Amino acid sequence: MEENNPNLKSWITVAADSDFPIQNLPFGVFSYEGNTSVGVAIGDKIVHLGHLYDAGLMSDTVEKNVFAKSSLNPFLMLGKKAWRSARKRVSELLREDNAELKGNNDLRQKCIIDQNQVTMKMPVEVASFVDFYSSIEHATNIGSMFRPNNPLMPNWKHLPVGYNGRSSSVVVSGTSVVRPKGQIKADDAEVPSFGASKLLDIELEMGFITGPGKPLSQTIPTAEALDYVFGMVLLNDWSARDIQKWEYVPLGPFLGKSFATSISPWIVTMDALEPFRASSPKQDPPVLPHLQFEGDGNYNIHLEAHIKTEKMDAPMCMTKTNFQNMYWNIPQQLAHVSSNGTNIEAGDVYGSGTVSGTTPDSLGSMLELCWRGTRPLKLPSGEERKFLLDGDEVTLKGWCQGDGYRVGFGKCHGKILPAID
Repeated sequence: MEENNPNLKSWITVAADSDFPIQNLPFGVFSYEGNTSVGVAIGDKIVHLGHLYDAGLMSDTVEKNVFAKSSLNPFLMLGKKAWRSARKRVSELLREDNAELKGNNDLRQKCIIDQNQVTMKMPVEVASFVDFYSSIEHATNIGSMFRPNNPLMPNWKHLPVGYNGRSSSVVVSGTSVVRPKGQIKADDAEVPSFGASKLLDIELEMGFITGPGKPLSQTIPTAEALDYVFGMVLLNDWSARDIQKWEYVPLGPFLGKSFATSISPWIVTMDALEPFRASSPKQDPPVLPHLQFEGDGNYNIHLEAHIKTEKMDAPMCMTKTNFQNMYWNIPQQLAHVSSNGTNIEAGDVYGSGTVSGTTPDSLGSMLELCWRGTRPLKLPSGEERKFLLDGDEVTLKGWCQGDGYRVGFGKCHGKILPAID
């Protein structure tokens, strides 16, 4: 599609290393001067779509002003045709040879806003949150720590393992994370105790967000799955490993996960990511027919996690990895979720699971990077970290590298605050 043409240029100045060139145009929700609206990012600016619609420049894309809203959900409800039409129209208005907006000085000043002047909001009202466990490297690493003779459970290569999380604690980047409390049982203790988590961790993930799916009791095949996916975000599934260890048998993650999950504020559309499709790892044994997928199911997304303590002058990169290594891809994940007939809704958020690579510096959690605390991270300040301490800040970054441009996700950031007494 023309919107992805690497030769496109905008009349808005965009730095060469910006996450948001005209080939991207991610959607988000922002607050500015008491007004909340849907916007699109380009360079260090935001395009106010609510004002553009009122001015008649977006009216051909949707029948009503779904952009003058406090979430993207009304827009997501319209489906793929509307999503694609809106991005196409914004791309046209921002091209260097188009004067419709550029040449209207009053409207341009009203609609083009500096990102540093706004407050980013949650992009969606989260209907449901599902988190997967789809990196074979991560699953094998975690399994080998606790089950050395049997790292992967028998079902792992047959289905995308996941769990239903808590939608109400999915928060936007910049929201501080209060250290959770819960039941913890030390290895040498006879009974558990209750207190603040001492083993607070990150999980470097991607998330995808859906529009409306099929009605309850119907299923979505892998070949159709991407028709229901609006776009992707960075996702940090904060994890209290000591709480998780004690509670997870027999029903899996619960309070060790549900205290906070952070997502980046800008949703990069699947159309913008299309040039960066990548092949998936070979699945052996072959999966069942309802999970089979033909073509390139993964995406070449470079990912990083950075840490900054109160004693550090600048963040340090802890890990670099890539989303294309995931064993289970997005179409398979969504097909599996819907395979029992559950309904997919606009605003559903799905976490990929921790993205880990094959080398020690490409692991997506501190549990792996520090290997259960036996290999502490050495920081420039002279400090060490096995898990997160109060005051620590973690920032996730991610982008796809194109020919002379990058399609990025911005940042997903959170700071750890002390537990509440």
